[in-house]
Amino acid sequence: MDQHRTPPVLDMTPDGQFRDEPGLNPGMNPGMNPGMNPGAPPNARPATTLDRILGKVTGVALLVALAAGGLLLASLAILFVGLVLPVLIVAGAIGAGTLWWRIRRLRRQGVPVRFVVVRR
Repeated sequence: MDQHRTPPVLDMTPDGQFRDEPGLNPGMNPGMNPGMNPGAPPNARPATTLDRILGKVTGVALLVALAAGGLLLASLAILFVGLVLPVLIVAGAIGAGTLWWRIRRLRRQGVPVRFVVVRR
């Protein structure tokens, strides 16, 4: 909560009626319109139809920008997989070729080759 802002004072009678006009706070600027945003400068114009339309367009533009950022991240992930996949295939082929060569040499020497799978 903002430390420098005074909280609104609700001065009510016991029967539930306001003593002052609703919306007027003791800390309110005298030139401020009671129905306006408290953060707005004094004597500011109320929002027009164009302001509301531009606010909605800005919201839609932000959503489109977020969607485009998500698509960019997805495309970068696909690009990374496309670059790494051939390297993994070549590394796997080299490893398989090395194992095949060693097993072939051991069988030529007459050593029985057994694969042991350890299950835990």
